[in-house]
Amino acid sequence: MKIIVESNAYLTPSVAPKAPAATVETEEELPEVTESSVGELSEQQRKDYAAKLKAAGNKAYGSKDYMRAIDLYGQALLCKADPVFYSNRAACWNAMSNWDKVIEDTTAALNLDSEYVKALNRRANAYEQSERYSEALLDYTASCIIDQFRTESSAQAVERLLKKVAEAKAVEIVQTKQRKLPSPTFVSNYLQSFRPKGMPEGLEETAELEEESGKGQLRKGLLAAQKRTGEGYTEADEAFRKAVELGDLGEHEALAYNMRGTFKYLKGEEQAIDDLNKSIEMNPGLIQSYVKRASMHLETSNRDDATKDFELAVEQDDKDPDIYYHRAQLHFILGEYNEAAKDYQRSIDLDSKFIFSHIQLGVTQYKMGSVASSMATFRRCMKNFDKVPDVYNYYGELLLDQQKYQEAIERFDTAVEMEKNARVTGMNVLPLINKALALFQWKQDFESAEDLCQKALISKSPPPLRL
Repeated sequence: MKIIVESNAYLTPSVAPKAPAATVETEEELPEVTESSVGELSEQQRKDYAAKLKAAGNKAYGSKDYMRAIDLYGQALLCKADPVFYSNRAACWNAMSNWDKVIEDTTAALNLDSEYVKALNRRANAYEQSERYSEALLDYTASCIIDQFRTESSAQAVERLLKKVAEAKAVEIVQTKQRKLPSPTFVSNYLQSFRPKGMPEGLEETAELEEESGKGQLRKGLLAAQKRTGEGYTEADEAFRKAVELGDLGEHEALAYNMRGTFKYLKGEEQAIDDLNKSIEMNPGLIQSYVKRASMHLETSNRDDATKDFELAVEQDDKDPDIYYHRAQLHFILGEYNEAAKDYQRSIDLDSKFIFSHIQLGVTQYKMGSVASSMATFRRCMKNFDKVPDVYNYYGELLLDQQKYQEAIERFDTAVEMEKNARVTGMNVLPLINKALALFQWKQDFESAEDLCQKALISKSPPPLRL
């Protein structure tokens, strides 16, 4: 890796060693270099002039005379195309919040030295200030890799930008995605984030209902969704729509609007929230309607309304564990880990059989720095939910983060085998991808990692949403 040593590296003259008074260049003694005059200079003169001009530029920068510094660095560049000169001039543009110029000069620096970490960080900041979050994320990630993750601020920037990119992508998906259901795995994971409930009274399979009635179609949709297949979800979507259209649903009308709105939401239809509003209007006690509506608000970055929906849900039934699990998800996404942990624990206290509350609590504890508590939570999960592949996969991720490669790979292998045997809708490929990452980080085994990624692609089943 190329190491560039910059004179007066942070452009703060107060920390740079002072030159003896006799050697300080006065403004009058500085060479004046233009595009026409530079051609008359010898190679040695260009080198000497470049050094003098850069030193003067650093001094002007320290005095906050940014335009003078920009001119001096520009003259130095005429003498010598040096990545440090471009990066220093970019620092001047940065101080003036001219992000386009920062990007232009840092890009020129990186064209000369692709591993110039300071230039990468400056360009990443300019990208972020310009709301070009994907480009900023790429630059900060490259900076972390080159710098071997030694700079905490860059690592924090990566995490911050991942959230911004995810939020922007979520809004884009809602606005532009085709109106069709996503993969069965995606739908299953969303529906399973709510605790299962039995068939409502009057809609049981034994109840005598005309199939072409509103209640008959509602029952048909609920039963079809239980199949957890692509065909089943398509059938459910059609049945819920038809149920609302046919009407005559009696006490189940709010549920019909809830389920039609749920499937509209999964397909990215803007009218989904209207169905949830209608459901709440008809039956304020249907807690899932508040929780689902809160998810819709959150996906469009409307945090205040999402928070209000959780408050309304608690007012209706403060003993419903789904409220606290999904509110914890909101806190987790926003980085409010202490509040998330409290809500995950509250969800567990109300219903300890819901595995995802335990998993997310363990992940949250780890994010909070409580590694021992997190590991203990996952060990309890493996004891109490020993047939659930997600437990082993998430535990493996935490082990991988601690560079316990062998243990992590063993957990991923367990998850892969369970996925093969247990999944109805197709395999969750995340354990395969995680194992590939572990092998690459541990042994730089690119061939095996690539093979695992190919297997993940062949499965044609995307991983679930990571919260």
